[in-house]
Amino acid sequence: MSFSAGSVAIILARGGSKGIPHKNLIDFAGKPLLAWSIMQAKTAETVDSVYVSSDSDAILDMAAHYGARTIKRPDEFSTDTASSESALLHALDRIVADLGAEPERIVFLQATSPLREPSDIDGAIATFIAQGADSLFSDAVLDDFCAWHEEGGVLKGKTFDPFNRGRRQDRKPLFLENGSIYVFKPALLRKAGNRLGGKIARYSMDFWKSFEIDTVENIELCEYFFRKHLLAGWWRREGGISAFEPELIVYDFDGVMTDNRVFVLQDGSEGVFANRADGWGIMQLRQAGMRQIILSTETNPVVSARAKKVGLEVLQGSGDKPRDLAVYCDGKGIALSKVLYVGNDINDLDAMRLVGFPVAPADAHPAVLALAKHVTRARGGEGVIKELSEALLASHRLKA
Repeated sequence: MSFSAGSVAIILARGGSKGIPHKNLIDFAGKPLLAWSIMQAKTAETVDSVYVSSDSDAILDMAAHYGARTIKRPDEFSTDTASSESALLHALDRIVADLGAEPERIVFLQATSPLREPSDIDGAIATFIAQGADSLFSDAVLDDFCAWHEEGGVLKGKTFDPFNRGRRQDRKPLFLENGSIYVFKPALLRKAGNRLGGKIARYSMDFWKSFEIDTVENIELCEYFFRKHLLAGWWRREGGISAFEPELIVYDFDGVMTDNRVFVLQDGSEGVFANRADGWGIMQLRQAGMRQIILSTETNPVVSARAKKVGLEVLQGSGDKPRDLAVYCDGKGIALSKVLYVGNDINDLDAMRLVGFPVAPADAHPAVLALAKHVTRARGGEGVIKELSEALLASHRLKA
C-alpha cells in the first residue's frame, strides 16, 4: 500500500563534529539542538512527515523521542568529506521504501540553523509551489552590503563601486543563502545530484535568522535571538512552559532543591546546601495559587526541615515515586496531565513519564534531559525553582 506525501522534511545530523563535540545534542534553550528543527517541521502545517538521518544511535533515539522517523546512515555517507547530497539521496531511497511512493517535494532543514519558525517552512513551501519551482533556498536580503576582495594585491570593490558609491537605495540588493531551508523535487536531486537546479526560487527570512551554530561562540549568539524572538513567540504559542497551566508542581529534593552534594559532620549527621532564591520562588508561586509539594526518596530529616522552612507539603522516603504521586493526585482530584514535575535523576523517570509537563535542571541525567519538555538554565541547587517561578508567573501575567 503506497502513501502519497506532499512535503517530507529531512534533517541530517551526524554524530561526529570536530568544532563542537556532539553538536546536535548540545543543550540549546532548554532542549537538544536537533529537537527544535524536528518540532518546527512537525508544527509546520504543510509538512507531512519528518525524518532524521544520522550515523549516531544516540541522535536517532533522541529524534524518535521528539516524534521524527529515523534513518540509520551508513558510515560512508557520514564522513567529513561526504556531501550532504549523498546523505539526502540515501535518505530519499529509505523514505520511498517506507512510504511506497516518491514524495512530491523534499524540505531539507539544517539542524544547526535553529532560528526559524514553522511559518517559515510553510512560507518556503508555498513560494516553491506558487512559482512552479524545481528548487528553493531560504535567504536574507542584503540591501547595503559593501564587500571588497583582493586581486593581485590590490583591494577592489566586489559588490559595489567604491569610487562611485551612489545612493544606498539605488544599489541592487544581494541575496544571502542562509542554509536554513531548502525545498526541491526528488527528481532534481536524483538527476543533478544537487539540492539546487532547474528553476530556482528563494524565500526571504529576517536577517537574524541567518545565524547558525558552527562555533562555540555562535551558540550564545543564536540562543540570544532564539530566546528573544522564538521562545517568546512561536514556542510559547505551541506548548512551551509558558503555555502550561499546572494544578500541581512536584519537586524532587536532591539535585533540584540542592546541588546533589551532602556534607557529613563528625557525629554522622548530614546536611545540604539550599538556595534562598528558591524559597522566594516557592512563595511567589504559592501566592499565585499554585499547589506545590516535595516528593523524595530521601529519608534524611533535612528534607522535612527544608520543607517546613519554605512551607511545602512533603512526601518523604518514597519507595515508589510514580505510585505515590498517582495516589496523592487521585486523593486530591488532580489529573496527572495537569502536573508539572521537576526531577533530575533516573529514579524520577517513571514519575515524569506520568505527568503532563516534565522539567529538568540543566545538569540532570541525560535520560531525564531527553524526556523533559523544559530544561532550566540553572543547575540543581542554583535557583531552579526561582527560574521556574519566573517563567510560570510571567505567563500568568500575560494571560491575566
